[in-house]
Amino acid sequence: MKNQLNLNNKTILITGAAGFIGANLVLNLLHVLNGSKIIGIDNLNDYYDPALKDYRLTLIDEQSKESKAEFLFERGDISDRIFMDKIFADHKPQIVVNLAAQAGVRYSIANPDAYISSNIQGFYNILECCRHSYDGISERKEKNEENAEKYKGVEHLVYASSSSVYGGNQKVPFEETDFVDRPVSLYAATKKSNELLAYSYAKLYDIPCTGLRFFTVYGPAGRPDMFYFSATQKLLLGEKIQIFNFGNCRRDFTYIDDIVEGVRRVMEGAPERGIGGDGLPVPPYSIYNIGNNNPENLLDFVRILQEELVRAKILPEDFDFDAHKELVAMQPGDVPVTYADTSALERDYGYKPDTDLRTGLRRFAEWYAEFYK
Repeated sequence: MKNQLNLNNKTILITGAAGFIGANLVLNLLHVLNGSKIIGIDNLNDYYDPALKDYRLTLIDEQSKESKAEFLFERGDISDRIFMDKIFADHKPQIVVNLAAQAGVRYSIANPDAYISSNIQGFYNILECCRHSYDGISERKEKNEENAEKYKGVEHLVYASSSSVYGGNQKVPFEETDFVDRPVSLYAATKKSNELLAYSYAKLYDIPCTGLRFFTVYGPAGRPDMFYFSATQKLLLGEKIQIFNFGNCRRDFTYIDDIVEGVRRVMEGAPERGIGGDGLPVPPYSIYNIGNNNPENLLDFVRILQEELVRAKILPEDFDFDAHKELVAMQPGDVPVTYADTSALERDYGYKPDTDLRTGLRRFAEWYAEFYK
């Protein structure tokens, strides 16, 4: 059972608000919510082109002018405890969505410090801030203070995990109950660590926590380091694109709008609280896959991408695709297949992502043609 939350008239904190998923979530909430205050934070680092982050924030600014909800942006880093303490003290968020993280499997091999800082220290800071959001509530109730009922602390923490936690799991599709203790990259290890930390804080401090394992998110204004984006740029420059595992990889590509719809629905349903036989909370804790439940072969993916790039007039009709692709061996940290079982998400939230690959890549190609002209 879920504790149903009405997101209207709530204060909602979204970290990574200038990122791909974060910005699209903010846009969605500004469109549908009434009377809510959305606090977006982001450090606006240069892991990839900051112009894309500025572009997303511009879209948010335009949407906020027509919204019945309020948006406030604060620039800062979740690994900065003083900054995070101030955010929670000033705004007292009721719903927290942590989408800030250092992403990327390959980048984690060369730059591990960034992952420990953001994904471990940063997430710990968020958990501590959520924990202390309950400080003094019982005392205020006993004293019948005016604000005792107004702010009861964080009602739901939703955070991004990743399909990477499944590692080299050969059982498909991947279920949330599968064994996930053999990560093949540091990035995956940090995301599994987030799940363990969240569970322990849910148990000790009764924080309703829901982790979301995202499966290969793509779409307009996405991350340039993602394959579909970087492949487009390489083809435009006349370079070859490398297809790993000699083309024998399959990915469960999930369109950005489907991810956002799933996140919003999960925000509205928090794990219920309860007390166990040990006198401690039964952890109000859940994990869900959000994927398309339909893995695509990378060679088919590249074919559809190329066709849509031609349709959008990004590439010429006579472009020689075969001359611009190269089949290579698997790379460190990668896995041959990702495949989401989404039955738990369907059961508990009545939702299943369903945007087909051609539709999603067509929207990306049309955006790319317009943005880069």
